[in-house]
Amino acid sequence: MDRELLEQRKQMLTELVHDKAYVPMKAKEIAMLLNIPKAMRGELQEVLDELVSEGKLGISKKGKYGKPETFAVVGTFTGHARGFGFVTVEGMEQDVFIPEDKTGSALNGDKVQIVIESEGRNGRRAEGTVLKVLEHANSQLVGYYQKNKNFGFVIPDDQKIAKDIFIPQGCDMGAVTGHKVVVKVTDFGDERKKPEGRIKEILGHVNDPGTDILSLVRAYNLPEVFPEEVMKELEHVPDSLPTEGLKDLPEGFEGRKDLRDLQTVTIDGEDAKDLDDAVTLELLENGNYRLGVHIADVSHYVKEGSELDKEALKRSTSVYLVDRVIPMLPHKLSNGICSLNQGTDRLAMSCLMEVDPHGTVVDHEICESVIRSDRRMTYTAVNAILSEADTKEKEEQKAGLLEEYKDFVAMFERMKELSAILREKRSKRGAIDFDFPESKIILDEKGKPVDIHPYERNVATKIIEDFMLLANETVAEDYFWQEIPFLYRVHETPDDDKMKKLVTFLQNFGYTMHMQGGQEIRPKEVQKLLDKIEGTPEEAMISRLALRSMKQARYSPDNDGHFGLATQYYTHFTSPIRRYPDLQIHRIIKDNLRGRMNDAKRHHYEKILPEVAMETSSLERRADEAERETLKLKKVQYMRNFFGQEFEGVISGITKWGIYVELPNTVEGLVHVTNMTDDHYDYDEEHYQMIGSHHRKTYKLGQKVRVKMIDCDEISRTIDFRLVKERKEEREDG
Repeated sequence: MDRELLEQRKQMLTELVHDKAYVPMKAKEIAMLLNIPKAMRGELQEVLDELVSEGKLGISKKGKYGKPETFAVVGTFTGHARGFGFVTVEGMEQDVFIPEDKTGSALNGDKVQIVIESEGRNGRRAEGTVLKVLEHANSQLVGYYQKNKNFGFVIPDDQKIAKDIFIPQGCDMGAVTGHKVVVKVTDFGDERKKPEGRIKEILGHVNDPGTDILSLVRAYNLPEVFPEEVMKELEHVPDSLPTEGLKDLPEGFEGRKDLRDLQTVTIDGEDAKDLDDAVTLELLENGNYRLGVHIADVSHYVKEGSELDKEALKRSTSVYLVDRVIPMLPHKLSNGICSLNQGTDRLAMSCLMEVDPHGTVVDHEICESVIRSDRRMTYTAVNAILSEADTKEKEEQKAGLLEEYKDFVAMFERMKELSAILREKRSKRGAIDFDFPESKIILDEKGKPVDIHPYERNVATKIIEDFMLLANETVAEDYFWQEIPFLYRVHETPDDDKMKKLVTFLQNFGYTMHMQGGQEIRPKEVQKLLDKIEGTPEEAMISRLALRSMKQARYSPDNDGHFGLATQYYTHFTSPIRRYPDLQIHRIIKDNLRGRMNDAKRHHYEKILPEVAMETSSLERRADEAERETLKLKKVQYMRNFFGQEFEGVISGITKWGIYVELPNTVEGLVHVTNMTDDHYDYDEEHYQMIGSHHRKTYKLGQKVRVKMIDCDEISRTIDFRLVKERKEEREDG
């Protein structure tokens, strides 16, 4: 059929399906309606197929044709650097593939309406066309500006957005090639036309110090400056308490417990400025411990519905980037009156727990209090006091610390003792302890990375971790049984399918994991696995796969338990300076303690908590992503100094496109399969290894290898390695 005739028939069929009287029907029924003879039905099918491929016609699973929107489904579009994309549709097992020429105006993250043109078979994804963008996720973007004579383009930093943004003349704010900019999208374009926009902010030149992190701050829409109305409210916040210097609590502090006489310390990192938790520990005559976890009473200063509160909810969490902190609360609160600074009286919410020698809380009290921290301790100092000194230098350091903190050493030793008891108890019930290596990146005054230190948990960090976990569990269980509306930290049981896949994978390495009734996994089984693989070559890979098989923890007004901690009761109570959910539950606790939890209050909390849970969970994920991306960026920048240099590393991952190698400083890079030139390597998916087809050389997880740094890319935040031949191999080759 010639093109002209095809277009005429397409027009006719389009008009037919858009007629109000038309109901979806099969090709055979359309042929009968239009009196098309059997001999010409192949031509009809040709026309129908073309209209479907253009997205002008939709087709149901039963083969009925109608308007595209009749059979459309809604999902979220994920873009790819090469132009195509995938749409995640709720209820569908696999994403729908969208070819480059059928993405329409969709950009990464958009909510879209699609029509599925071909069903997925034999492991292949279904394929579809974007009909309409229902909700744009990117009203503004961050990217690299390129200037031409009369116009310009912005290349988005987000690799999942494959389209450049066209900047017409007069809409560039004077930007030049090399500037990092924020662009407001004014027209999202389509498959034939690029998106269009205007520059609203120039962040600086790509080579200027600080522009890299600022670009990420803008890309994730992280709020930097507190609004004027928020700062105005701070004027009424005092710098100190009226209790300073007084032996007894003055009027207005009724109902608060005076705990200033307890030996109290904060234990934090050296550079911490917002000290929101303090601890006390006494040994009781009955042999039990009396543990006090004291948390800054932020809710005393940040009232519900105030401008401070609205802004705190909008931020939901402090964001810890490599070179800066974007706080949830202004510094006057976080580093000032709310920070449990040494030697100052502070308002607190205290959880006082009597713990027996088996780690069981036999009695507890949650109360409003006034405390005074006697010492601002660091993890480094407490660890040095409690650990064996293995060098003369460390012995001298320890002796100095033992003398300086002699009045506190006995309490620190008791803390170490109780921490071990609590950890053992959690381990017995099956709590999962993923101990991934973390790193701290050291920057110079211009923000350039000069060193990367692996960060290890020590006895002091574990003490604080264990005590905070116990307080969070105790508070959650108390309020659950009081049947008061509350905000829980939940971690649901993993999906059975994901767990079955993990179990199958583990069998390749000779490990087993028991599923209850062949269906459900218990946290204890995951912890047993982590114990088995500890110190093995495959530890890092299996740990990561196990973690990816889990669901993400989130906030919820429903107490659905915490799988990872193997507990039915868990919340976040201990960090209200940097997490909004903690602040929210402090208000609930306070209303309850003061007898204000009437029906109206209950109804109020039941109404607001679902929204608070959803908002804070979402913004927590945003913060996590931003933190990860800044770390990756700085690691790439650091490795730029080592072009051509060789390193010892460990194979941390294997895929069909290459081998991932992790260096001792936690930097990870890829040896692409195209750079493995000594043989043709095939990916053995079943056993997660690379095998040379000629020499049968095998690369496995955990294997030590020597690599050379050959490339890195700041935009994609990737590092490329090449394998270096071992000397023995070189001799044999020679």
